[in-house]
Amino acid sequence: MSENSTSFSKIFWPSFLAVFIAGLVGMIFFFLILGGIIGSFGDFGPAPLALEDKTVLHLKLSGTIQDVSEESFDPSTFQLNQAMGLPEILLGLKEAASDPKVKGIFLEMKGVSMGMATASELREAIKEFQLSGKFAVAYLSGEQIGKQDYFVSSACNEQYGMYGATFLWNGLHAESMFFKKLLDELQIGIVVVRGKENDFKSAVEPFFRTEMSDSSRQQMQVLLSNIWRQMRNEISSSIKADTLLLDSLANALTIRNLTQAQRFSFIDKNLYKHEVLTLLKKKVGIDKNSPLHLQSFSKYAKENFQDNQLLARQSAHIAVILAEGDVQTDGDQISTARMAKMLRQVREDKDVKGVVLRINSPGGSAMASEEIWKEVALTAAKKKLYVSMGDYAASGGYYIATPAAKIYASPMTVTGSIGVFGILPYAGDFLNAKLGITTDQVRTHRFGDISLTHRLEEEEFAMMQSEVDLIYEQFIGRVADGRNKNKKAVHAIARGRVWTGSDARNRGLVDQLGGLMKAIKDMQRSCGVKESVFYPKKQTNTFDTLLALLDEEFENEEAHTRASIPTDFLRFYEKFAKIHQMKGMQMRLPFILDIH
Repeated sequence: MSENSTSFSKIFWPSFLAVFIAGLVGMIFFFLILGGIIGSFGDFGPAPLALEDKTVLHLKLSGTIQDVSEESFDPSTFQLNQAMGLPEILLGLKEAASDPKVKGIFLEMKGVSMGMATASELREAIKEFQLSGKFAVAYLSGEQIGKQDYFVSSACNEQYGMYGATFLWNGLHAESMFFKKLLDELQIGIVVVRGKENDFKSAVEPFFRTEMSDSSRQQMQVLLSNIWRQMRNEISSSIKADTLLLDSLANALTIRNLTQAQRFSFIDKNLYKHEVLTLLKKKVGIDKNSPLHLQSFSKYAKENFQDNQLLARQSAHIAVILAEGDVQTDGDQISTARMAKMLRQVREDKDVKGVVLRINSPGGSAMASEEIWKEVALTAAKKKLYVSMGDYAASGGYYIATPAAKIYASPMTVTGSIGVFGILPYAGDFLNAKLGITTDQVRTHRFGDISLTHRLEEEEFAMMQSEVDLIYEQFIGRVADGRNKNKKAVHAIARGRVWTGSDARNRGLVDQLGGLMKAIKDMQRSCGVKESVFYPKKQTNTFDTLLALLDEEFENEEAHTRASIPTDFLRFYEKFAKIHQMKGMQMRLPFILDIH
């Protein structure tokens, strides 16, 4: 025994020491290289932005646009992952409109991912910018131009495209994926419980149906048709085209590329990029042989946003709380701990004169929704509180909005879905038939064996139904109290049904149509203050600064490619990951619209 121990020590400790020293040396080399990279930039940190006269801001939209901006570095791929924040873009456009050195905006859409309400708010901000007398020029390039890219670009007074780029003007479609046959094949049973008469709460249909129910198909058709109508009407107004013509072109698939799009005045002309840049020089009064002062809009917007936040915190202001993602009991999205902390902070801050709660959520946990609702109600009792709805404010997302004095929504916000569901899978047959695993158990009480391997009996199902109905009644009550309606009237427009912002306003679930900036402006006017502070507050650090420097280097590259997982596979993974994370009763939207 002693010999084995000695032998092990002789082998283990020298090996451990060698690995430790190698790792330490590797870290030293890494930081030396990192220091060299940083040193190559001169003084650490991006240089303060100093605009030249006759500057054109280059608004290049790619990746994901969401309410809360994000910057992270993936060490496994050595890539910078960014999600630009909508508030930064909106405030950047507002600042640029009054900046005498900024003559215009050059917009390039690069397959950006965003919701339709976000796209609509961007359009409005671009149109508002042009009211200052400055120009906005859009350039559509790439292999394929999505309808959403075109929708945003059509707000610009001038639109140009790259010869041969694919552009399908073919209307919108939505589809749902159903898992029943797969579950049957695997012999996995799913027990689904929905709130009373929640026939529109179709989030659970994929588990027990192979196609849409009549009620689900109806609400999806109405929702999609309303979104199409709103998008078509806004484009019609911008390019001065008749709505009947736009519909007939979509029905016939007449437009399949930008050359055909030009024939029907969807764009002004097809040009190469260097020709567009020459055109921009002419617009700002620069000789074609002189350099064009093209400045990154993202850097301009970020610096202005940060400067604005530093000044605003020092005086009376409006607090704008950004609540984005799933409603959860914990986690980094709309979790009870994060929301409670921010709401308590702003209601106890004497400098905060009013609160705008921005909600961009498809819902989530029923319990978390109730906990956050309470914090919102306490804040609304102490400070004037408005809600601004983003792409989604449905189910649990709408639940937490109900204490607001006013609710704002974009015409294309997906909201409502006032309903509840619960799911309990049964895997006993699957384990036995597919894996050869059987189970047996003992119990101390009659209902002590409710688990994944226990098939619910009729009495147990009735108990679950009763619990779901109680939560639905509570949901109806929260809406009735918040919207000054009776429960019967709320139930008539609830039952899990989703609405566009326009339809929701017509049914009393929303007070006014408008985006985030309108809600903030109205709150500032109501409270008599000019400044606004966004929560969660962004803290800059040296690593953030390095990310910004790397981003500037990447922006200077004409083509920066990165390996990535195909988008469709990511969507499937995210869907199953969310199902796996669901606990307890759910208040959740049945779908996420993805329009390209």
